[in-house]
Amino acid sequence: MRWTGAAAWTHCWRPDVFDTLDIALIQTRTPATPVAALDQVETLIREAATGGAKFVLTPEGTNLLEQRRDRRADVITDEEVDPAVIGLRRLAAELEIWLLIGSAIVRSGHAGDDRAANRSLLIDPNGGIVVRYDKLHVFDVDLPNGETYRESTTIRPGDDAAVADTPWGRLGLTVCYDLRFPHLFRQLAKAGASMIAVPAAFTVPTGLAHWEVLLRARAIETGAFILAPAQGGSHEDGRNTWGRSMVVAPWGEIVASVDHDEPCVLPASLDMSAVEKARTSVPALLHDREFAPPR
Repeated sequence: MRWTGAAAWTHCWRPDVFDTLDIALIQTRTPATPVAALDQVETLIREAATGGAKFVLTPEGTNLLEQRRDRRADVITDEEVDPAVIGLRRLAAELEIWLLIGSAIVRSGHAGDDRAANRSLLIDPNGGIVVRYDKLHVFDVDLPNGETYRESTTIRPGDDAAVADTPWGRLGLTVCYDLRFPHLFRQLAKAGASMIAVPAAFTVPTGLAHWEVLLRARAIETGAFILAPAQGGSHEDGRNTWGRSMVVAPWGEIVASVDHDEPCVLPASLDMSAVEKARTSVPALLHDREFAPPR
């Protein structure tokens, strides 16, 4: 379901949901076609499920990382026929797990706009799509190392924030650059999210400087678990991504992390009662006030 109002944040943890959740973050180095991408990520997801994960999360661009526009045009498809999306839905049903496709790069479906959507998809254990979220904030920047990104030329930003119910509490959805917009995370927390996903393909300069501190800040500010599966390494299209997938607890401590950018599985066990403890200790979500902007 999409966020349409501020549900009481105290509803994010309830006695009727499971107290402990075994998850796994998938760190990948996605190839430049959906078929090759599925081959790589499927092996890692099967490893995660064998290890006991009930909820598995993959990074941004799970189906495709290709910034060369002419080549991407040859392989991008609608969500309904994308080979990676189809394959991952079937895999979730086979393994009977919850699966977050951190994002799939697919056609946006908006008439007159040929840009793609950077779309996060939450899949249930029957292979059904529970919620879709199109990345709200696109990354346009000239980095000091000479790298230039103009995501707005190829990605159509979404218009709606999104949360979804799971057996362990509500999940808030974000993608990569959204991490730099704390008001989005606050709205997700106020809508009842006890977990917030941050699938990413962070650049190396920004990852080195900001990845960990921003993830920990968002966890502390919201009193939620932050689940951040990442792309890592040198990709076929020439980009380099930071890796260092990470799980951060509501009090800001790192529960699990990767110290490299190689493809791997990062397991973690979440004590969901930690959300209530953090938000009771510092009930900042209850203390917003209206104020006049600076002049």
